[in-house]
Amino acid sequence: EKALQHKQEGKIAFNEGNTALQFLNNRRKPYWNILQWQYIIPRIRPPYLQKDPRMCITLPTWLRLMDEKPAVLFTYRHPLEVAMSLKHREENFTIEYGLYLWTVYNMRALQNSDGSCRVTTTNEAVFNDPMTEVQRIKNELTEKCHVIPPPTQQISEELVDEFVDPKLQHKGKERKSGADNLASLKDFGNGCVARDFLSEASANRTAEVDMYLIAMGVFCDLENGKAFASDYEWPDLVFTRPQNIVSDI
Repeated sequence: EKALQHKQEGKIAFNEGNTALQFLNNRRKPYWNILQWQYIIPRIRPPYLQKDPRMCITLPTWLRLMDEKPAVLFTYRHPLEVAMSLKHREENFTIEYGLYLWTVYNMRALQNSDGSCRVTTTNEAVFNDPMTEVQRIKNELTEKCHVIPPPTQQISEELVDEFVDPKLQHKGKERKSGADNLASLKDFGNGCVARDFLSEASANRTAEVDMYLIAMGVFCDLENGKAFASDYEWPDLVFTRPQNIVSDI
């Protein structure tokens, strides 16, 4: 609400946003068809893909500025892999903070896309069988969400190989390596187990493990489908927030 108000009052620059909306809301003006005695509004907007984790948080604001709701492709990955990757890439990131962000962003992504046409996949499904999973995603987007279909019905293996590189799965391999030999911290059922993990110089191991179990509870509910229900009870993160985070997301 505050962002939209500031936009309307001119308190913030919105040059790039206006450029984006001109594309996203692009429609040819309606014309009168004499033969059919009706206005025709041709849909010429080309298909587009927008990938930005911040959209998990800001989607409601953008939806109020768009003429139509876009289809949503929701994908998730094991929380520990994400936290380990963030810690590796970002200076001063902790595993606990990464797990917190994973939980919040997945929560907001599902809450804010509830009511939109949504197709779901997982990082693991894509890398386990790229051709089959990408083809399924394409079929659901076009048939269920009526996204403009690609020129060919069958996606080629060469095209998939350009975008899916199993060599990039460093943290996934690192997490799974020897995982069966690690102690089970909690069994969430249906084969979804939170196993212990190695932590490098954690300042607060207890808080780290607590956040890990919270994230794993959500992950297991994503796996079994419970987290996709509109009335799903998300964890209360107010009291489990890492100390270096000063405000709620």
